[in-house]
Amino acid sequence: MQYVALAARCTIAAVFLVAVVGKLRGRTAFAEFRRSVPGLAPGLPATATAVAVVAAEAAAAALQATARTAPAGLALAGAVLLAFAAAVHRSLRAGRPAACRCFGTGTAPVGRVHVVRNLALAAVAAAGLAAHPAAAPVHPGGAAVAVACAGVLTLVFVFLDELTDLLTAPAPR
Repeated sequence: MQYVALAARCTIAAVFLVAVVGKLRGRTAFAEFRRSVPGLAPGLPATATAVAVVAAEAAAAALQATARTAPAGLALAGAVLLAFAAAVHRSLRAGRPAACRCFGTGTAPVGRVHVVRNLALAAVAAAGLAAHPAAAPVHPGGAAVAVACAGVLTLVFVFLDELTDLLTAPAPR
């Protein structure tokens, strides 16, 4: 179970790190992210909400660094991801168009795939939390496999928009 926890910690840390770097890679990137906030969180102050989102993502990633703080980071990540899924779902139900700036660069409108991605990531966080060992030794080979699995999962989650576009057929005209 310690390998499931390690893979979950690495996946959550990497996905959130990519999200934070994407949003903070420049003044323009953060401004674009901030402008996307009202579409997903109407009524909330855009700048404060954007800062809070980036801070929560950074904290969730940083807390994965040690086994002692990982449970708090996984719980925070799960809560943040469920809030993201709910915000996207509300936006879709209300018919409010919103750009996906999840990783700072996307311009595609949010869709069901974003709800699914956030729920799947929340499940990864929950699995990591459930599997978190009190004090279990980790074999280097098992750790390497867990980290490799986390790398693949991270790539799938980060590039899910592109994978979805690639794997879905365009609608007939």
